[in-house]
Amino acid sequence: MTPRPQLIVVTGPTASGKSSLAVELARELGTEIVSADSRQIYRGIPIATAAPTPEQLSAVRHHLVGTLPLEAYYSASRWADDTSALLPGIFERGGNRAVVCGGSMMYIDALTEGFDELPTVSEAVRGEVLKLYAAGGMEAIRSELRHLDPDYMERVDPDNPRRIIHAIEISLMAGAPYSSLIGRKAAETKPFDVVRMAIGHTRDDLFARIARRTRQMIVDGLVDEARSLIDRRELNSLNTVGIKEMMAHFDGAMTLPEATEKIARNTRVYAKKQLTWMRRYTDLHLLDPSRPLLPQALSMIKDK
Repeated sequence: MTPRPQLIVVTGPTASGKSSLAVELARELGTEIVSADSRQIYRGIPIATAAPTPEQLSAVRHHLVGTLPLEAYYSASRWADDTSALLPGIFERGGNRAVVCGGSMMYIDALTEGFDELPTVSEAVRGEVLKLYAAGGMEAIRSELRHLDPDYMERVDPDNPRRIIHAIEISLMAGAPYSSLIGRKAAETKPFDVVRMAIGHTRDDLFARIARRTRQMIVDGLVDEARSLIDRRELNSLNTVGIKEMMAHFDGAMTLPEATEKIARNTRVYAKKQLTWMRRYTDLHLLDPSRPLLPQALSMIKDK
């Protein structure tokens, strides 16, 4: 019997070292990487999104990194569709294996677990939700989502109105929490086996890594990268940690050291949400960061 392809998912919180491990794994296995990052897919913000370095991109073929203009709309379902189209070719070239790397866990779930059929949002519901947002701003829609779907509110970016509004709309149309509609399709319907892993840093170590990376982003040119985007600051793709704080700095709302600290603080908040999401995975292998990572990762991948 022909063995099923293996999808090796390297996930986990931001700044945990996913990209480096994924490159090592892909090189060792002779395969390619699909990025599962909702911001790295956009062009023009590689520093803010901690995109793979030029050296990493040249070491292993990557997909869905820096491929979209900042104006483009993208979603988890589109990513799952795009990745599903890429995987047969990667499996063929990569010995029946492919690596997916990223911390946008809803994207990964859309691929590995699937979505239920989501209802079409009526104009009436859309209008009511937008009216709520216009009248009460972010706090109003956060409160509404907290009421309708507290589980998803714990995981969503609290500063991303598009995602919050979408979750409210779907919850109202379905008469059920948005989060309950995610991942209910049986994983066995997917034409591959999933090996899911993350690097198990302690929270203190992870936060120290976030602080170091934030300082390095400033050194690498984050200020200039963000300044070049001032005229397009309202784009949804730029509603991301690193860019938002730089815009506040340019507006005079905070000094550069204050903005740098705010980036680190907001990144820690995001990492906590990723850790909360990760706790749902019963098949997640945690790697010990005090030991060499590659041998641990390889030991979890079945021999074909």
